[in-house]
Amino acid sequence: MAASPGPALANQAHARPVQTVAGVQAPTKALATANRLYKTGRLTDVNCSPGSLPAGSTNAYRRYLTRVTSCLNEAWGAQFRKAKMPFAKPRLRIITRKVNTACGRWSTGAEGYYCSADRTMYMLIGKKQLRRPFPPGITRLVAHEYGHHVQQVSKIWTYYWAAGSRAGKAQRLRLSRNSELQAECFSANFMSTMRGGSVFTEAEWLSMVKWFREFGAEVWPQNDHGKGPTQAAWMTRGFTSGAPGSCNTWAASPRSTT
Repeated sequence: MAASPGPALANQAHARPVQTVAGVQAPTKALATANRLYKTGRLTDVNCSPGSLPAGSTNAYRRYLTRVTSCLNEAWGAQFRKAKMPFAKPRLRIITRKVNTACGRWSTGAEGYYCSADRTMYMLIGKKQLRRPFPPGITRLVAHEYGHHVQQVSKIWTYYWAAGSRAGKAQRLRLSRNSELQAECFSANFMSTMRGGSVFTEAEWLSMVKWFREFGAEVWPQNDHGKGPTQAAWMTRGFTSGAPGSCNTWAASPRSTT
């Protein structure tokens, strides 16, 4: 019997980009809306098989996170080569307590965190995670944080933060939703390459999408990640297509990124 997705899926992701320097010419919106990654087709299937994840073992958890990250490095590295764009791997820092990062204090509610200042994914292993590890949810979370790294190295975030630095509150929230929903869609691209494998079943995937539809917005009261049904819609879109081109939240109708 599969473990309940609830506890693992509650481990939400967060990211902080680095602010642009005042006075520098604003980047063009095309960095986000017409990025070359969108024309690279389906994400490369690297036959990722991170192994088992027994409860109660910090070492097994670390090994699992490291293996998933290696798969993501390989898959997205291939995608950047298709786009003829430079690529660099992120750092992975696995922690057992919340820490300050180069981007500031740890955000409340986050169990995974990407900081572009040091291009590092911070992944938290706590008692809750050790008691009831849920591999599909953990894989999705790592892939979401990696999605923010993809935004950073592809320069999508160059536009995002420049636009946010001169926007009002409502616009900043909309830009944040574009970023978070795209990272979730990129995560689903990666999850689609593992379809039919040993990490999750079709029923478990549908259960995750259902959880996000019902509860995905509860951790973020300012609606900077999108409403539950909106999160679920971009998850489904990314999983069905398997292609980064389906994740262009920046050119999507505002109604689809609420």
